[in-house]
Amino acid sequence: QVQLVESGGGLVQPGGSLRLSCRASGGLFSIDNMGWYRQAPGKQRELVATSTSGGVTNYSDSVKGRFTLSLDITKDTVYLQMNSLKPEDTAVYYCNAGVLVLITPGTPYKYREVWGQGTLVTVSS
Repeated sequence: QVQLVESGGGLVQPGGSLRLSCRASGGLFSIDNMGWYRQAPGKQRELVATSTSGGVTNYSDSVKGRFTLSLDITKDTVYLQMNSLKPEDTAVYYCNAGVLVLITPGTPYKYREVWGQGTLVTVSS
């Protein structure tokens, strides 16, 4: 089955930058869309940014102009470049992917949604 492996979280000072990476692997699949969500303590999980394989990218208003999402289909990997970080960006960031998976040869691909395990980003002085 498809799995997502995230990396790049950590502690950074306000105004600093971090880059998150997430790679999909496992079985026969193709990426339909891929992106990042986040969940701060005591809050619901929210969309950060997501991109389709066709190149359509959406950002939440809170990160527009500061974060940049890049989807490399050839590597099954999505990157989130986070600049001008603020304390309110502190959260667990989860990679999310919509993938088309071949379950049985000769049958249509099935759509599956997959989540990563999460990586903590802490913005603090």
